Amino acid sequence: MEQAYKSGFVAIIGRPNVGKSTFMNHVIGQKIAIMSDKPQTTRNKIQGVMTEDDAQIVFIDTPGIHKPKHKLGDFMVNVAQRALNEVDAIMFMIDAEEGYGRGDQFIIDRLQNVDRPVFLIVNKIDRVHPEQLLPLIDGYRERYDFAEIIPISAIQGNNVEHLVHVLKEHLPEGPQYYPEDQITDHPERFIITEMIREKALHLTKEEVPHSIAVVMDSIESREDSDTVYIQATVIVERPSQKGIIIGKQGSMLKEIGKRARKDIEILLGSKVYLELWAKVQKDWRNHQRQLSDFGYNKDEY
Repeated sequence: MEQAYKSGFVAIIGRPNVGKSTFMNHVIGQKIAIMSDKPQTTRNKIQGVMTEDDAQIVFIDTPGIHKPKHKLGDFMVNVAQRALNEVDAIMFMIDAEEGYGRGDQFIIDRLQNVDRPVFLIVNKIDRVHPEQLLPLIDGYRERYDFAEIIPISAIQGNNVEHLVHVLKEHLPEGPQYYPEDQITDHPERFIITEMIREKALHLTKEEVPHSIAVVMDSIESREDSDTVYIQATVIVERPSQKGIIIGKQGSMLKEIGKRARKDIEILLGSKVYLELWAKVQKDWRNHQRQLSDFGYNKDEY
């Protein structure tokens, strides 16, 4: 009898810098999450899609759950908390080298209200002696009833295959949500284009009303640089609007970019090089295909 296809969503939670993004990039096989030694690199949910012959797992790398110190922190914790109730399983990742900390108790308290299987993932086992693991694991076991405790090294790939196998066993039967060649759904792309659009609308006011769309042309972080490079195009409906968006000697487009860049740097937690263009696509708001291309669903328009 043919085995049923499994699919589902798995949230990865844990204190900042325990290796969530490293795990995601390893298991997907490509760099999709920004990795940094700065805390709070991941400001929004980033989904990584792993498709195999018998299953599809959508990993959600959430912002680190931590005690918020400001409104942005509140937002990030709320994003992570909501993710816990929308998934099929939860990976609570800890750093074997650092061991138990107050931040972990904050997360364990949040998990008390969750009715999904929670797996304790002890990461960075390559950095500690095996004898140190047992007392560490016992300490966590006393604090929460984990479905299973799995030691791994995300950076070296140790035991990651076993972890994926265990997750598959706990996933429901279901469809393939994403095409097999799609490895990510980058929500930050949408947020970045909205930030640029917001600045364009704010600066041009009534002159160029809602006939502005922004399309992300490329976003990349290069290994030799801590800067994220972004290229985007501001779409308008008429040549006269394009002139307004560009401004005298490019001054308006430069100001839009300058203001948007500040917000994007806060969102991504890194330096940003932003390059903008302006382009006319006549009457785009009345063409469903273009609306879809620009990220607007028919039902919302």
